[in-house]
Amino acid sequence: MDAGMIATPFGRRPMTLGQLAEQKRVRDMPAGKVTDKWKIFHTIRAIRKPIGASDRALAILNALLTFHPHNVLSNDDSLIVWPSNEQLCARANGMPETTLRRHLAILVRCGLVLRRDSPNGKRYARKTRNGAITQAYGFDLSPLVARAEEFEMMAARLEIERQAFKSAREQLTLLRRDIVKLVELGLAEDHDGNWPDFQIRYRNIIDGVPRSPTFEAINAALTALLDLRAAINDALETLAESTDVDANDLQNGRHIQNSDTDNPIESETKDISSGPKHHAAKVNAADTNSAKTTPPLSIVLKACPDLIQYEQNGEIRGWRDFVRAAEKARTVLAINSNAWHEACFAMGLIPAAITLAAILQHAERISCPGAYLRSLTAKAKDGKFSTQPMIHALRNRQRHESISTAPVSPAAKNAHPGMFISAALRRSAQL
Repeated sequence: MDAGMIATPFGRRPMTLGQLAEQKRVRDMPAGKVTDKWKIFHTIRAIRKPIGASDRALAILNALLTFHPHNVLSNDDSLIVWPSNEQLCARANGMPETTLRRHLAILVRCGLVLRRDSPNGKRYARKTRNGAITQAYGFDLSPLVARAEEFEMMAARLEIERQAFKSAREQLTLLRRDIVKLVELGLAEDHDGNWPDFQIRYRNIIDGVPRSPTFEAINAALTALLDLRAAINDALETLAESTDVDANDLQNGRHIQNSDTDNPIESETKDISSGPKHHAAKVNAADTNSAKTTPPLSIVLKACPDLIQYEQNGEIRGWRDFVRAAEKARTVLAINSNAWHEACFAMGLIPAAITLAAILQHAERISCPGAYLRSLTAKAKDGKFSTQPMIHALRNRQRHESISTAPVSPAAKNAHPGMFISAALRRSAQL
């Protein structure tokens, strides 16, 4: 068939403007243009999704290329191959013929091959006695040569975008790790700070990233996380200045996991009050009073032993472990995140965690823990709530229960039946 003629499809298949444009591109191709068929195939495989080709269509294209006798495709030679459907199915790993037809149409629609249909729609070639091809009907591979530069540029652009996407995802992972660890540091060192707000902002940003994010979605998340990390850095720098951290402490081998005392809030308050005057100006009287009224961790754990089972290793060594266990217990008590965050804002993170531990200890007596926590939060907002009375009440209850369930000593048994024995006397008799 004359390459300058317009080739229309056989049968019911319609002619499209895209096919006309592709045929014109092939006709306008300069003479002597060549390309390696396997190199261009690998390039097309890299840009399969943008050009709309399916994996099955590429399997068929690979089979069509095997029917061309040379590795180099040149527009000076005939680039038409004429395999039968049966031969194509065999080289396409046994693909069903109905699937073959469907994906052949995809190759034509993507502009990877052209149809050169015979008058009866069959594929064949006419040859001279010497074996030279004079006329061929089948699939024309000329678009692969004509669009080789276009495909290579598209592949290079996609590789740049892929690397940028990969780099953006790595930056997102690093930012997430930085923010989580920095907020954990802030929670451990400054429970009266704005760290719950930072947690909420972080969660809102991450929840807005879809499971299969686009490059634009990742960039938007990166921008928001960078702003959040800058705010966290400022808060930590202010905290470091206010606590007047001595570099010699780091050289003495103090580690984060071993630095939690029974009440780091009290020790921190003492350091602030004994420091320079401009440090004391950064801590108001209300914050200092709140820190002083926070019960020691050892007392809280004795009053609320049920919380210990929610820590991973069954051991709470510091306030950081305590808060983490309280977060797990919150879900068991069916307290929603809004009520928890409101409590953290009103009370501070550690007092809110102590309150939740006390609610857990009283769980059998509280019908709706979430509503009870909200009522305590409302009192905290009015300045009418403290965790110390709650912890003292739990400790007193434990003492009374231990006394009532304690075995009676022989001295008590021999006492006069009508004589009243006080609790103090009973305890002394048990010794």
